[in-house]
Amino acid sequence: MLPASETEGGGMTKAWEKPLGGPAAVLVAALAAAVPHLTTERLILRAPRVTDFEAYAAIFMSDRSIYMDGPYDREGAWADFTQAVAGWLLRGIGLWTIERRSDGAVLGFGFFWQEYGDPEPEIGWALIAEAEGQGYATEAAQAMLPHALRQFGPGGFVSYIDPPNHASARIAERLGAQRDPQAEAAYGDGCHIWRHGSPEVQP
Repeated sequence: MLPASETEGGGMTKAWEKPLGGPAAVLVAALAAAVPHLTTERLILRAPRVTDFEAYAAIFMSDRSIYMDGPYDREGAWADFTQAVAGWLLRGIGLWTIERRSDGAVLGFGFFWQEYGDPEPEIGWALIAEAEGQGYATEAAQAMLPHALRQFGPGGFVSYIDPPNHASARIAERLGAQRDPQAEAAYGDGCHIWRHGSPEVQP
């Protein structure tokens, strides 16, 4: 049973959501330094910090996550966050925090991962509500794209986008991605699969 200050609901930070000091903090800093650090004109894409979870929860516990299997409860959002972050250690791909350079505000997250059950790695993006409509997702995705191309090569990764998610589809188009009908038929769940960097997509 959770202590009264750590019950479900609300935005109160739980004990396991807080950073540790001492040797653990030194280890965290060393691991974070190994995650690729990407910059754009307005953004920094960096290793996530445990304190970034509040922004992650704001996205994934709301209707903003309806195209990403959400909304989650807080436990589910924490599990999803820690799984994505752990990808850097386990496979060398994972989650970036998107931070605004001008003031350090956390605007959202960039996904460079392969979720359980996904046949191919993907890049994706999710922003807090206040960051929408300002081109941040496209700018972050353009920064992720060259890194993903170096890792997987042209055509070696995708974006899984639900058909009603027109905003993300437009971003995929701006990145030069193309729908892959063969992959969609093989995947079979109705999701649109946008393949990046490949001129060889077959109808």
